[in-house]
Amino acid sequence: MLASILPQGVMAVECFTDPPGTVLFPEEEAHIERAVDKRRREFTTVRRCARIALSRLGHPPAPLLPGLRGAPGWPEGVVGSMTHCAGYRAAAVASAAKVRTIGIDAEPAEPLPPGGVLHSVTSEIERARLAEYAASHPEVAWDRLLFSAKEAVYKAWFPLTRRWLGFEEADVAFDPDEGTFTARLLVADRPVDGFTGRWAVAEGIAVTAIATTVDHVRP
Repeated sequence: MLASILPQGVMAVECFTDPPGTVLFPEEEAHIERAVDKRRREFTTVRRCARIALSRLGHPPAPLLPGLRGAPGWPEGVVGSMTHCAGYRAAAVASAAKVRTIGIDAEPAEPLPPGGVLHSVTSEIERARLAEYAASHPEVAWDRLLFSAKEAVYKAWFPLTRRWLGFEEADVAFDPDEGTFTARLLVADRPVDGFTGRWAVAEGIAVTAIATTVDHVRP
């Protein structure tokens, strides 16, 4: 599913279960030694996905430790992104010589929980668009998809800037028929004006993905 919405040259691997027998590096084990079982399974399986994807770029297995704000640390010359949610784990990587940044996110394909979450992650304009999408394509949980797209935007943004990006600092719009989205960044001093990405929904999972080539980022 994820590979179908990423460009050629990006290696994507996904899992819908947690395969037994996956072994972590000692440094990784130390990082999650106090983690609950759910966190341990997520952490372990998503790194299994990442190492398989890295092997397709010719990189040997190596520890993949979270860095600043939890962003995964990749081997030199590699860009990538990881994601996990209930029933799904995935990683995508590419050569930094060809792709400047990647952001992927997965969420359950169901509406956001009630209690103000939607208003905290969207603008009034975005909520108006969501109503339009829902009227023409009611089979998609558009609020959750928008949340996922903003998570993907942040994951693509952070490696370029090492700076936080709030939900309110990106305006996201979808093309329901083409399976694409655009994100306009609402911050000053930015290396890009925005991102374009793709989305898909299948197997009860909504995924969003961004992969920005080197020539689309200002030095």
